[in-house]
Amino acid sequence: MRTITIIITCLAIASGCSTGNKTGTSVPVIRCELAVIGGGSGGFGAALAAAQLGMDVVLVEKADCLGGTSVRSGVNCWEMAAGTTGIPFDLYKRLKQQTNAIGIYSFGRHGSWFNPTLDPYRYPGGETIIDPARRYLDTLQRYRPPEMVKGEAFSRKYWHGLTFEPDAMAQTMLVMLKETGHCRVLLNTSFISAQVKNNRIESVKLSNGKNLVATYYIDTTGDGLVCTSAGCQAMMGQESRETFGEPHAPSNASRRVNGISLIYRVTPIHNPSIEPLPAGITNMCWWTKKFPSAHNNHYPNGDLNINTLPTMDGAEFLQRGYHDAMEECNRRVLAHWHYLQSNYPEFQKFKICWIAPSLGIRESRRITGEYVLTENDLLAGVNGQKHPDIICLADHAMDTHGGHARGISDLPEPYGVPYRCLIPKGQRNLLVACRASSFSSLAASSCRLSRMMIQLGQAAGTAAALAKELKVDLPDVPAERLRNSLRQQHVQLEHPMPTDLRTYLQLE
Repeated sequence: MRTITIIITCLAIASGCSTGNKTGTSVPVIRCELAVIGGGSGGFGAALAAAQLGMDVVLVEKADCLGGTSVRSGVNCWEMAAGTTGIPFDLYKRLKQQTNAIGIYSFGRHGSWFNPTLDPYRYPGGETIIDPARRYLDTLQRYRPPEMVKGEAFSRKYWHGLTFEPDAMAQTMLVMLKETGHCRVLLNTSFISAQVKNNRIESVKLSNGKNLVATYYIDTTGDGLVCTSAGCQAMMGQESRETFGEPHAPSNASRRVNGISLIYRVTPIHNPSIEPLPAGITNMCWWTKKFPSAHNNHYPNGDLNINTLPTMDGAEFLQRGYHDAMEECNRRVLAHWHYLQSNYPEFQKFKICWIAPSLGIRESRRITGEYVLTENDLLAGVNGQKHPDIICLADHAMDTHGGHARGISDLPEPYGVPYRCLIPKGQRNLLVACRASSFSSLAASSCRLSRMMIQLGQAAGTAAALAKELKVDLPDVPAERLRNSLRQQHVQLEHPMPTDLRTYLQLE
């Protein structure tokens, strides 16, 4: 697959483009109004929202393309999700204009729906297939109202997501940012450290040897790197039931986190065959009792995206470290593919064409904010929550791959995420808008999907623009001003969906 390598460089501008350090040497400075650190889903949403509102934005990304986990980790799908009606819809419309760039899916086969009178064998996981009859509105429900009949019939009727080409996603994100005329993108550039004084970030040091100086900062690194460098309090692992009063949390806290996936892609071939295993890799599953199931998404061009659930337990990932885990997961991918081909003849019509260059990490460090979203918020639903500052909706069930917590059935309605979850406790000019936002471990297992991250970013970027307009710090942005601005950007904040928003979404 082609790798996006377009780089938009950012030059030091304005007066005072360099500053002296303690050794007397000059350090180049990049100045802007808003610095967004991390170019994944949250970073894209934050940078685009702020730039569209006229802010001078610099977006920093360590990889050679935008998109983060949704591109480089192979999570080339948007699962069904309520509330994802702002920038995600705009991005979808742009991708829809390109041939085979994105498609809406319906469910095909699933191992739990096996019918021995119709199916030759139980499918090894779940399957989604591109469904041209579906529209974006069809992808906006994961919750299951109590009055609806559950099971296969419900899933086939109401659960629809989207599968996209990662190169097209990364390229389209870059183009949309460039079109604003207010966003400079630094690719292949890593965050090094933050300089902080009086609960304010004064600058951040970058791997290109420059300092980035902004009025406001948004951390979208996934691991909360900017926040931790600034001294913010962080959470890691599973909280005890007593910590937040969550009924499905374990009795005792643990360091366990959600499982890791290394996703791979296969493409059709003319002559069916079984790809040989490389030397040193056994055809038996050595890391668990049996090979894990997989979720297989069809791309619009006919390729398959294969996501083992999971490839590695979260505790093992933490013990191994990233590089060792990546090497081991590559071995497991090859063994898993050999298992599929050896036991299910339909997979012999494909060959591996790509293994994601990055691990799909569902959970890591989370930053303690002015409010921590918990399971109790999820169970209450948006109409039962009393928060005045809800800035987006979500509805995915709590989903802890690796089985380290008791599961829970699907939610009866969407819930809201308060703006305070984006404000690291005590910070004045810093927000966090990614999976490292202020969520309990159980809440994070729900509130972690790619479109959800874009929505968090859109709220953070909009808040920064309002803070600039009102000349206030980020925690002081009026909640209703922020919510009204998001509504104007077609973000759903109420459930059921307002009629005018539904009408707008039909104009795809």
